[in-house]
Amino acid sequence: MINNYKLVATLASTAIMTLSISSYGALASRSHIDIVGSSTVYPFATVVAETYGKNTGSKTPKIESTGSGGGMKLFCVGNGIATPDITNASRRMKSSEYKKCQKNGVKDIVEVKIGFDGIAVANSKKSPVFNLTRKELFLALAKKIPALKTGELVDNPYTKWSDINAKLPNTKIEVLGPPPTSGTRDAFVELALQGGCFTYNWIKQIKKDSKVAKKSGNKSLASQLKKKYKSICHSIREDGAYIEAGENDNLIVEKLRANPNALGVFGYSFLDQNSDVVQGAIIDGVKIDFEAIANGSYPISRPLYFYVKKSHIGKIPGIKAFIAEFTSEDAWGEDGYLTDKGLIPLSDSERQNMSHSANNLISLKM
Repeated sequence: MINNYKLVATLASTAIMTLSISSYGALASRSHIDIVGSSTVYPFATVVAETYGKNTGSKTPKIESTGSGGGMKLFCVGNGIATPDITNASRRMKSSEYKKCQKNGVKDIVEVKIGFDGIAVANSKKSPVFNLTRKELFLALAKKIPALKTGELVDNPYTKWSDINAKLPNTKIEVLGPPPTSGTRDAFVELALQGGCFTYNWIKQIKKDSKVAKKSGNKSLASQLKKKYKSICHSIREDGAYIEAGENDNLIVEKLRANPNALGVFGYSFLDQNSDVVQGAIIDGVKIDFEAIANGSYPISRPLYFYVKKSHIGKIPGIKAFIAEFTSEDAWGEDGYLTDKGLIPLSDSERQNMSHSANNLISLKM
């Protein structure tokens, strides 16, 4: 199925729609669930899939780690045997993705929020623990930063952590992280880099002005201002300080093991599972752990999701049973087997509400 997905993702939109329409009637010929999407959600979905297979005697779903963005593209291509039934995401579906789904005939989508995850900035246990602020992360990784004296935007001049703060290690800035297709990358940019970027009041004011322009009906100005602050806060340098290491978080862990001076960006679950070799940095004075993510004090944390194509329910066997397994207390509850894998559970009331919405197949409205 992996080759099929890559083929589908690269076809012209008209050919894709033809494939989707012609194959819709053949949905019943596939007897297993196909899942794509987030590398962060992948280990959770894999455990649920295995449990579902054992409990039901059905075929274990096939899961491919494509990254959140890549999964959304495959999911929203259309309906049909060559398209996934479910996509995992380490951030919420974007409005642009929802519109793309609607345009391609994927009209009814079930959104399932499964819990929370923190984004770790980690290094090898052979080195001291980093103690960073989001502003320091922004200054280390942004493509352009405000100059110290003039405040004008300049190409990032920093090569060592100690250039930013003399208390930081006198080592080269080298951060291994996910590519733009990753939900982890999206969340890291928005929560960490933008968080640091907005410590500059004049940049934060641009976002405020964008909202004012939008409310006043000046959509053109609002769009220009939004693009302006995002170009500052979301653009990562391309001179080697940030290294795109693919969607495989385990590969980043291995590279940190080999290079004690480097930092890596990945989900808390991978940090938890590899705590014998890597350690999380302290961010804005908060150490990353289960409690800090659950109570919201850790500043780089985000919700996790999966999305279900309702048109495939009843055509592909087992989708409703898979949803029921994922949203069972045995799986995502406070003492569920997913917490052993690093998932931070939703509150009791939110789990109850989400379970009702998911199992009653209530369609997402954006």
